[in-house]
Amino acid sequence: MLIIGIAGGTGSGKTTVVRKIIESLPKDEVVLLPQDSYYKDSSHVPMEERQNINFDHPDAFDWPLLSSHVNMLRQGKSIEQPIYDYITSSRMPETVHIAPREVIIIEGILALCDPELRKMMDLKIFVDADPDERLIRVIQRDVVERGRTAEAVMARYTRVLKPMHLQFIEPCKRYADIIVPEGGNNQVAIQILTMYIKKHLK
Repeated sequence: MLIIGIAGGTGSGKTTVVRKIIESLPKDEVVLLPQDSYYKDSSHVPMEERQNINFDHPDAFDWPLLSSHVNMLRQGKSIEQPIYDYITSSRMPETVHIAPREVIIIEGILALCDPELRKMMDLKIFVDADPDERLIRVIQRDVVERGRTAEAVMARYTRVLKPMHLQFIEPCKRYADIIVPEGGNNQVAIQILTMYIKKHLK
């Protein structure tokens, strides 16, 4: 089994890198654990206070649950992956049944942040991108997918995303075995990663 962690800032192209890696591998060989599924459940917090949750801070994640799930998959056991509802900031009653596979990819902004989780990883990747490009992608995504105004997105970027990136996400670079500049546009890096994984699968 190969456990891969893929981290990087919001809008860096992580998801594209992950998608291209998964598309190039046999579909029954890979399982993806999005870190976003492991946000702490906030259903006990009053609704008006939930808007103040900082989703870019390490404290927002349920690290023990994520680590235990990776451990279970390593031992050949299936897991019930939580489903997180962004609208209510709480976990859904439903879960996703995940069986162990040869390759496990843990993907998220802070995937390389937790020491326990890092110890389990065979390969640690940091997807890097120019801050201006990341901001443009975040604006495009949040305006189209989440119905926010460009002004609101930029205000949030300045208030939360940028300081959290500098404090927690950027420092994770030093733990990476491989840094992928230009995210999903870096075909050479994606080919190298895919070759490495395929070699392991053989």
